[in-house]
Amino acid sequence: MAEEKRRSFLSKLGPGLVTGAADDDPSGIGTHSQIGAEFGYKLSWTFTLSFPLLAVIQIVAAEIGRVTGRGIAANLRRHYPRPLMWSAVTLLLIANVINLGADLSAMGASLQMMIGGDIGEYTLAFGLLCAGLEIFMNYHSYASVLKWTTISLFAYVGVVAVAHVDWPTALQSFFIPHIEWTSAYATGFVAILGTTISPYLFFWQAGQEIEEERRNHSKPLTITPKSAGPELKRIRDDTLIGMAFSTIISVAIVFSTAATLHRSGITHIESAAQAAEALRPLAGNLASALFALGIIGTGMLAVPVLAGSAAYATTELFGLAGSLDAKPFKARFFYGVILVTTLAGASFHHLGINPIQALYWTAVINGVLAVPLMALMMLIVRNPRAMGKLTLGPRLTAIGWSATAVMAAATVLFFASLF
Repeated sequence: MAEEKRRSFLSKLGPGLVTGAADDDPSGIGTHSQIGAEFGYKLSWTFTLSFPLLAVIQIVAAEIGRVTGRGIAANLRRHYPRPLMWSAVTLLLIANVINLGADLSAMGASLQMMIGGDIGEYTLAFGLLCAGLEIFMNYHSYASVLKWTTISLFAYVGVVAVAHVDWPTALQSFFIPHIEWTSAYATGFVAILGTTISPYLFFWQAGQEIEEERRNHSKPLTITPKSAGPELKRIRDDTLIGMAFSTIISVAIVFSTAATLHRSGITHIESAAQAAEALRPLAGNLASALFALGIIGTGMLAVPVLAGSAAYATTELFGLAGSLDAKPFKARFFYGVILVTTLAGASFHHLGINPIQALYWTAVINGVLAVPLMALMMLIVRNPRAMGKLTLGPRLTAIGWSATAVMAAATVLFFASLF
């Protein structure tokens, strides 16, 4: 009986768990590595702040998809002025293409670190591979295999166990905020929030809830509100577990790099080889291989999420149908967006930007662009015309708006610190 309940529970995990795994993409690994190297444990407290905010805003995205049976852009198209919809999708596309460029370049740099060769060729090859698999392979099967590659990220948990972590300082920093009024600190704060609460995750999780609805031949919960209780519980459990996984790995990366790179005097990571050194206490001479596996594995999972979220939003923008379950020739526009955005991201390598540093600045850009999208989502989830009787409750609404306010305040502080 216990085994059956465990299997039943695990079978219900889906969009939230995959979204949480995709949140630890190469940009996340690079950002948290840089944070730990530059600031040590000082910014650890942001995870105590960000976890409930991340969980709730992803629950908001998931409930919008499951309750209305439409994505975020489709709800904007249906209930709000068109300029809001166009602005939201434009912001998402900007953020996603930049993020794709950083992730694919980091994957190319990781492979070059292992076998030599040309980063540009590897970056393009990874872009074509990810787009091809997403277009021609069933994504549900693809993700069920690739999400196991994220197990390599538990290597950072292993490093925390064997490295000489300064636990009194680490735990104090985790629970008690430490503030520095500097541009670098403000940038790091926005980067952590931006790589944690990222625009593409909103559109992706809403879209995946719609996909799950279709696979199970269910109806939107606005049509079947009596079945809402178990479904909303499933969404919240799934999302909390996915975001908890993401946060645990993020904290482990910061602690690992603080205990290794920062303590050794390496405060600015310039290459994949430098970032990989954080894994040496656990993996020894295999540190580079383990780091490359983590970057490439999480990238292979996250790149389709980035391109897929752009495709969901763009097809909704024009009122077209699009689904990862559709055959390529029956959803040409949808899959065309996936191909174009992925290749656009792959082309960013030719701008000559350092791949590892690009991961960090991508997180900053995501943090800045997330604020208006979060505000629009909060308007949708509280709108009875969209959500029917299933508008978000007062407690989660307060946390959702708090998340938006925190992101907005961090963005204001970031820009203020520049001047």
